[in-house]
Amino acid sequence: MRPFAFERAADLTQTARFGSATGQGQTDAKAQFLAGGTTLVDLMKLDVLRPERVIDVNSLRRSYGYIDAGASGLRLGAFATMSAVADHPAVNAGYPAIAQSLQLAASAQLRNMATLGGNVLQKTRCTYFRDTSWNACNKRTPGSGCAAIKGFNRNHAVLGVDDSCIAQYPGDFAIALLALDAQVHLSGPQGMRRMPIESLHTPANGQPHIETTLRPGEIITGFFVPAAAWNPRSLYLKVRDRESYEFAISSAAVALDLDGGTVRQARIALGGMAYRPWRATDAERALAGQPLNEANAKLAADAALRTAITHGDNDYKPELARRTLVRALLQIKSQPLPAASV
Repeated sequence: MRPFAFERAADLTQTARFGSATGQGQTDAKAQFLAGGTTLVDLMKLDVLRPERVIDVNSLRRSYGYIDAGASGLRLGAFATMSAVADHPAVNAGYPAIAQSLQLAASAQLRNMATLGGNVLQKTRCTYFRDTSWNACNKRTPGSGCAAIKGFNRNHAVLGVDDSCIAQYPGDFAIALLALDAQVHLSGPQGMRRMPIESLHTPANGQPHIETTLRPGEIITGFFVPAAAWNPRSLYLKVRDRESYEFAISSAAVALDLDGGTVRQARIALGGMAYRPWRATDAERALAGQPLNEANAKLAADAALRTAITHGDNDYKPELARRTLVRALLQIKSQPLPAASV
């Protein structure tokens, strides 16, 4: 690990001032915020991230560690831990996809430490990004190329990619947030703002080192999931190479508003498949107004993967994603609503 300056921010104002001075928010930023640190410290040890300043923002936990489920929806502070939210009774009853996405992530020790804000900003597990002996990585070194395209790419993305990067977004929580139309609350030098979670992560677009729309010095303070008929009937299904402490090779967050056996509205997001959290709007449209059966679930899955692009070792992924989504849809149809939501 390289030498760096360590500072503690006392409040939001100081956080914004420290971060804005060197453009915090992207891979190549000279200043990085530290909360749980489960991604940052790991990548600093690997010499992938080389910040000159690390800014401890844990003083904000007191104000932004909340979990509040009310009539208008679910409010989660960005400094709440993954484990606290995963175990919360109101989250499990009213927003099961959120709880499941957190329960199936990382390990118990990491969930006790990692914060929600840091979790949605975690970086890809692409070997070519995390191993600095590979020179060609546009995400780490802009303009150097993408070694994964012609290399071993079994776990790499098939949706939302271009020739600049085929890295896979590794998270679970953001996939569930995306399916439930969540908003992100932010604070920075220009004040507070909010945006749809869908607007937080950027496409590769020839510049994969620019991963988010965060402004310099801006920090995530919370998330809001609006109340909706589909929230209680939601599910997060994760397929991985082993049953614990492993990232998804395919996942689906599904939420349904049903009228008997007919879909009024569907919300679907895919994980393990895309460069960023991926909303499957074509699949949602295919299901709207249709009976929820295996045939229609397969049609929706086909629509979701219509634009997939593979690169050899990951040729299996589109079919795996189709089967994951069909399984999730049929599983959620058959499961009863949580008792508190009936």
